[in-house]
Amino acid sequence: MKKNKPGVTKDIYRPKTAAAVILLGLALLIVTMCLSIIYGAADISISTVWQSILHYDPQSTQHQIIHRLRWPRAVAAALIGACLAVSGAIMQGMTRNALASPSIMGVTAGAGFMIAIGFALFPSASNVMLLFLAFLGAGLGIMLVFTIGALSKRGLTPIKLALAGSAVTALLSSISTGIALFFDIAKDISFWYAGGVAGVQWVSIKLLLPAAIIGIIIALFISRSITVLSLGEDVAAGLGQRTEVVKFLGTIAVLLLTGAAVAVGGTIGFVGLVIPHIVRFIVGPDYRLIIPCSAVIGALLLVISDVGARVVNPPFETPLGAITALIGVPFFLYLARREGRGL
Repeated sequence: MKKNKPGVTKDIYRPKTAAAVILLGLALLIVTMCLSIIYGAADISISTVWQSILHYDPQSTQHQIIHRLRWPRAVAAALIGACLAVSGAIMQGMTRNALASPSIMGVTAGAGFMIAIGFALFPSASNVMLLFLAFLGAGLGIMLVFTIGALSKRGLTPIKLALAGSAVTALLSSISTGIALFFDIAKDISFWYAGGVAGVQWVSIKLLLPAAIIGIIIALFISRSITVLSLGEDVAAGLGQRTEVVKFLGTIAVLLLTGAAVAVGGTIGFVGLVIPHIVRFIVGPDYRLIIPCSAVIGALLLVISDVGARVVNPPFETPLGAITALIGVPFFLYLARREGRGL
């Protein structure tokens, strides 16, 4: 038995594997961000990119494209991917629900709903106001999902949370569409419906970055507690953990990460569902490793998806949300089928 203990510990806690995932993921992220900057309606050579970094020429059209359009787009895709992946990991750990993610649990739809209201009532709303509304909407989505799920006879189960989230998502998305048609703002909020990072400016990055940093720091701070909480509330309470505090901090992190991501990139789905599962399979169930690895792999996935959105139907761009849905929908159906046995 003693000889097996190291092997068991290794299966549960794999810091070397996580370090390899992070290093390899960061290397690939740099490569894909370079591809994102190079490839587009106007193809730009790598030498021009380096020259724009080292010797920026404001008179050069290509340098302006790189600094004003391509760099913000690549950085936004990486940050949004990291935010959604970490948010999904937190939700799955806290709820012990394999189907939990911002897009499925109504968080993304809630943020989009409040943004639609913002466009309808405040046509000249600033980016800061839209970000604040997205936070409120994310909170509304979470509250509705857990309220509906708690009203069920047998209490909250993973599949019931997923069903409640799907219902709330459909409801809020339908209301958002109605608001868009009634106030004739469909064109203004079509970007948030489709999801994407085309046209993102540095001013949006300045709003997204602080929320992403704070949210990920909170997630890392409570990562050990989320690991214990993922074993069950009774186990966590028995070990002396203050579960309500952990849930409160986790909810704040989810609101910050999801609200900022939706305010800048729109309703991009399934990143928070797929990435934590892939990472958990590679590095094990310890959230001290899952959260940082999810941030890196989530950023990588969304940058690759953004490049793919430009490749599918050039010179037109496919909505980024459609690209991530192609990956996420089959994965969701597989998980729903597996988890549905516990209904």
